[in-house]
Parts: sequence; C-alpha cells; structure tokens
Amino acid sequence: MKKLEKGDIAPDFALLDQDGQTVKLSDHRGQKVVLYFYPRADTPGCTRQSCSVRDALPDLSRLGVQAFGISPDKSERQKKFDDKYGLRFPLLSDLDYSVATAYGAFGEKKLYGKTALGITRCAFVIDEQGKLLATFYKIKPEDTVPKVREIVG
Repeated sequence: MKKLEKGDIAPDFALLDQDGQTVKLSDHRGQKVVLYFYPRADTPGCTRQSCSVRDALPDLSRLGVQAFGISPDKSERQKKFDDKYGLRFPLLSDLDYSVATAYGAFGEKKLYGKTALGITRCAFVIDEQGKLLATFYKIKPEDTVPKVREIVG
C-alpha cells in the first residue's frame, strides 16, 4: 500500500454521496478539505469518528473547510448512517476501493490476529490548490478532529 505524503497532489475522485449525488474533489478547489476513510458505517469506531466530525462542522465551516467521509458502503447504507446520527456532511461510497487505494487507505491489515484486506482508518487535509497539507494513517477515531484542527486552525 503506497502512502501519500504532505505536499503530494491529492488524487481526484468522483463518488456518490448518501443522497446519490456525484461529488468530485476537483469541484472543491479553492477551499480546504478534510477527507477521512472509515471501514464501515454505523460501527462503534466509525460512529465516534463521524460524530466528532459532525460536532466540529461549525468550526470547520467557519474556517472554510469541507469535510467528506469515505467508506466502501453503498449509498443506501451511508444514508441510514447519516439519518441515524444527523451527520449533515457528504458520506461517499467507494464500492471498488479505487479511491481508498489511490490514497493508500486500502490494503493488508491485521484484524483480530489475522491478515485481511480492508480500509485502514486515515485522514487527510487538502489545501485550496489540491495539495496535501497533512496525512494521518492509522488514526484513532477520537484523534481525527484534534489533528485536523492542528492543521487548519
């Protein structure tokens, strides 16, 4: 799994959100973006991570930052997750892991002592020109927002 580094150009993507709308990273040039990958919607760690981003939305918006969550879940599951927790930001479906692979968020990982393929929880901060300001691989759910805040404000 090739990891991206600070200063790299963030790989562009076009993915469906929980409402079935196509979201393109390139449409958000001119603003900072927080992008985080999570293994599966509505699981304990993913819920903690997503709810912490939801709770930080007022501060992130004030700083001109757009947040996106990405998982391999279908849009319908993302919608149920959004509705259940009132997340109010785009949750994107990467069904074939192509975006996760481009960001180094998909590959082998240890799970309960076994090696398996899957999503590694990570977060990225992207600047207004599409360059990575920070990469956080194997981030803990509760560390996502504090680490992002260190970078954006």
